[in-house]
Formats: sequence, structure tokens, C-alpha cells
Amino acid sequence: MKHLFIIIFIFSYFWSSAQNIKTYTYAIKGLDTLKMDVYTPENIKEADSLPVVVWMHGGGFSGGSRAGKDETNIANFATSKNYIGISISYRLLRKGAKTGFGCKCSKKNKLFTFNQGVLDFLDATQFIYDNSDRLNVDTSKIIAAGSSAGAEIILHTVFMKRFFLSTETAYENINYAAAISFSGAILNSDDITTDNAIPTVLFHGTEDTTVPFKTAPHHNCQPNKTGFMMLDGSHTIAEKLKELETPYYFNIVKGGHHDVANVHINDLDDIFYFLDKTVKKNEVIQITKYTSPKPTNY
Repeated sequence: MKHLFIIIFIFSYFWSSAQNIKTYTYAIKGLDTLKMDVYTPENIKEADSLPVVVWMHGGGFSGGSRAGKDETNIANFATSKNYIGISISYRLLRKGAKTGFGCKCSKKNKLFTFNQGVLDFLDATQFIYDNSDRLNVDTSKIIAAGSSAGAEIILHTVFMKRFFLSTETAYENINYAAAISFSGAILNSDDITTDNAIPTVLFHGTEDTTVPFKTAPHHNCQPNKTGFMMLDGSHTIAEKLKELETPYYFNIVKGGHHDVANVHINDLDDIFYFLDKTVKKNEVIQITKYTSPKPTNY
């Protein structure tokens, strides 16, 4: 046991010392000060311009943190692959709400929450654009990523941005090179077109009743519930990307539930291999992989 502890300590030390972390405020909205943690490889040179993974945590728009376990794991792993890793906070508009974000939350409030989340993610991206030299970021290689609520937001941002914007010119300079979604969905996959289709990583459990795997009601709400709202899940999105001959990596967790939103270290090699091939080398890869649910103590 003593030797195991030493091995884990050494591994953790070298991984944590392989990057630098700085925190920036990217927006202040009312009482919310929105920050981002920027993870940079320790050996980065001043003139370097690296691809960046911008991560949005989950939590049902009422919880979660930019410094959670999944968030730090993926940001640290990104630096080990010579990417910048960024984890952002955003407004948790359903925090303390009696209706939560399920079937008692009205469709109107759900759409408003999506809308504001998209604006927060765009504001974070705009900050990255405006400070790309200081952050050593290649703005042509920004990868939008998230889990659960965060995945819903980043998918709506990359594929349905115009649906949520009040003017055509707002954030018109912002584009994304790829997307990573753990248990996410969008309102309408028909909004994915040849103009906005990008390489996409999708993880989803086939038995997810919170965010649908295919096309189904959000939170499995019945049509008579105020929160009834149809969403297109990962399976529907992957079918659309396949039709458009756009790269995708779709990990189908057979029998998996919404906990597939959790990020596991052993999946990250495959994700970054896909990003290296599609974002850095512009290769067209379409992969569907079937896996089993991982143990809760994984």
C-alpha cells in the first residue's frame, strides 16, 4: 500500500507540475463574476499558438464547478497533449429554483436558460479571441466541450448559435473547430448544415432518461407537463453528421444512464487522437464505438 501511495503521488506531482494555471475574469453579469481557469503546458514558448479545449461543466444549471474532478482531469490531459485547457464558470440560473430543470420547469424557462448559457459560452470564447496572444491560443482551433448541461450549451452554441442571438452581427467572428459532448442534446439537429458541421465527439448512454440518447422529451417529461420539450440527442446528431460526411467519434454506452456524462481518464486518449486527426490534420474519420457502463468507483 505504501509503494502504491508513492507511485500515485509521483504520478500526480509530475502531471500537476507539467502545466501552469492562471485564472481570468471573462465577464461580470449582475452579481455573477464569471471566471476561467487556463491550463498551459509548462514548456510552452512565448511565440507558440496552440489549439484549445474550452470546457463547460455540468450540474443541471444549478451546481457544478469549473474546478471539479472532470474539469481538472480534462484540462490537465489537454496540456499533456500540447493543447491549452480552459475550464469556465457560467451563470447557474436554476440554482435555488423550486422547479429545478426537469418537468416542472416550463419550456419557456428552459429555453431562456439555454439562451443565457450560450451567451456565457460565447462571451468566454470572445475573451479568448481578444486575448489569444497572451493565452497562446490558435483561434482557428477552438474546441467547444462540456458535459450534461454544459454539453447542451456547447452543442447549441456551435450548431444553433443564430437561434439564440438577437442580431445577425453578434459574435459573427466566432467559429469552432470541433465539439466534445458528454450526454448532450440540441433542440433541432436540422440546424446542423454543411455551413456549421464540425468534427464532433459524442458520449451517451442508451438508457439516459435525463438527456435523450435519440430524439425524445427532455427529462422524459410527458406531453401534459409544463417542462415538455423534445430534444435531439447524440444518436440523432451522429446520424446528421454521417449524412453530411462530417467527422465524428460516437461512443455508445449500451445500458448506460446519465452518469455517462462523467469523464473517465481512459477515454481521453481516444478523444485527443480524434482531435489530432480531424482538427490538426483535417482528416475525415467517422467512428462508432460500443462500450459498457463503467463501475461507479471507476
